[in-house]
Amino acid sequence: MTRYAVYVTPSAWKEIKNLPGNMRQRMKRVIDVFASNPYTSKSKALDKSDFPDFKAELWRVRLDKWRIIYAITKADNAVDVLAVRKRPPYDYGDLEEILGKLL
Repeated sequence: MTRYAVYVTPSAWKEIKNLPGNMRQRMKRVIDVFASNPYTSKSKALDKSDFPDFKAELWRVRLDKWRIIYAITKADNAVDVLAVRKRPPYDYGDLEEILGKLL
């Protein structure tokens, strides 16, 4: 089975650190699973047609009211955790800004 290197961006790490304790621990467990399987049963591919220059696959996983937004680069066997957002009110409106940090 392929192992993936998991990277958490500084902004996502800051967001995780500001979560309530029990949610922070649950987030960390989900992120740890990405190393062995980034395509979890609770994950969903995001539409990236507005970002043709972004070569990685864009995914999100739901954890109660929270979303973990991450990118999978198969060529490098890497998973980049890009953001953690609460929904509602989050509507993926800042996706361009998040992806801009990686391009």
